[in-house]
Formats: sequence, structure tokens, C-alpha cells
Amino acid sequence: MAEAAGVRLADPDVEARLARLDGLLEGLESAPGPTTRSATEAVALLTEVYGEALARVMDHADGPLAENLAGDELLGHLLVLHDIHPEPAERRAARAVERLRPAVQERGGDVEWAGVEGQVARVRLTSGGGCGSGCGGGGGGSEVTDAVRAAVLAVAPELTAVEPLPSTPAPAFVPLTTLTHRDAR
Repeated sequence: MAEAAGVRLADPDVEARLARLDGLLEGLESAPGPTTRSATEAVALLTEVYGEALARVMDHADGPLAENLAGDELLGHLLVLHDIHPEPAERRAARAVERLRPAVQERGGDVEWAGVEGQVARVRLTSGGGCGSGCGGGGGGSEVTDAVRAAVLAVAPELTAVEPLPSTPAPAFVPLTTLTHRDAR
């Protein structure tokens, strides 16, 4: 039966088609005229109808099936696009940060989810060498910040921003003798 349904697209093929679609839509939107308006309206209506169909699928999906559907990268993005994702934005964003964490740690830093304030995601970033995200402004730190921001907003576009919190510095070492012995003046 799978053969009758046709050949499935691999993720890179889906990404290539989405990139091509973005390019076509950008070109279409920049062209003046009634044909352009009609084509743009047709795409918007088709997207709306497909969103409704997907919403109906989600209405019929039980808990485990809904989780599996939402966990698929392409379906998850479509659920977010149509504002029908079963998970709250905060949970999706936290999971995106956790998925990035090993890559950040490989670079000698760390990233931790700190929650949401209003519509702003908060993360704690540290770079290699124990310096927080506010140190030096090196390229590596901003690359990590940009990657975290992109990952979070891709899965939770309802959030308006991603802001790093200053990492809590490790307490400075104070020798015990300086605390217990006073200068006898």
C-alpha cells in the first residue's frame, strides 16, 4: 500500500522544496498586478484549508498519537504555523535549548533554560573559560546566542525574543585563614 501512496520525501528534499517555495513567494509578492494578487490569495486560502484539515486530524488524535505528530519536525512546524501545536511554547522552547546544550558544551560553554517572562524566553549562557555571555563580546559567544535564539524562535514563534541572563559567577576562593585571623594593630 505504501507504493500506491507514492515516494516519500526525505528531510533534505522537504527543506529544498520549502526554500524554493519561499523564493517563489518572495518573487510573487514583489510582482505587481491582479494576477499576483490572485495567486497570493490562492496560496493563502490553500494554506488556511490545509491548516483546518491538520487541526481536524489533531482533534481526532489521542494523546500518544498527538505527541508523535507534534514530535515530527515537519509536522511540528506546521502545527506551530497554524497555532494548533498541543504543547505550550515554553515547553517547546525548553526542549530546543536542551537539544542545543551538547553542542554548546562541546565548544566549552553551556546553555540552560531559565523560563519565560511575558513573551520573552530567558536562557543562561556561559562561554568557555568561565566567562559569562557578557564577557568580551567574542564571536563565539554571539554565534551561540544567535543559534539559541534561532532554535527557540523556530519552535516557539509566539515568543517575541530570546534574551540571555547573566550567568552566576562562581564564588571567588577566599582562604579560611583570612577570615579567622585578624590583623593585630
